[in-house]
Amino acid sequence: MYTVKVEGAFEAAHRVVGYPGKCDRLHGHNWVVELSLRGTELDPLGMFLDFKVAKRVLGEILKAYDHRFLNELAPFSNGVNPTAENLARIIYEAVEKKEELPKGSLAAVTVFESPKTSVTYTKD
Repeated sequence: MYTVKVEGAFEAAHRVVGYPGKCDRLHGHNWVVELSLRGTELDPLGMFLDFKVAKRVLGEILKAYDHRFLNELAPFSNGVNPTAENLARIIYEAVEKKEELPKGSLAAVTVFESPKTSVTYTKD
């Protein structure tokens, strides 16, 4: 089994509505998102997946969040708190829909709020 990982990043503000502390106030992060894809089949060049393809797919998704107030974007504007957990799941679901990636290859999405804090979402 091969695991390909790529990272993307965006800067955005959010607030965790109802949080009993300062995270309920408007603040921002330099978010880093790691995409993990798994598979067993290699192409004739010996690659499971070209890093360029994975980076492009992730970048297309993340550009919607860059320099934005996440609470104003769907689904966060509909009452979903823009926590790292919810971001990881929502990004995972967006990546899952991308046809450029091998079907069933998406293993995990990890969202870092800071270099030392992260959440990983998987379907299992």
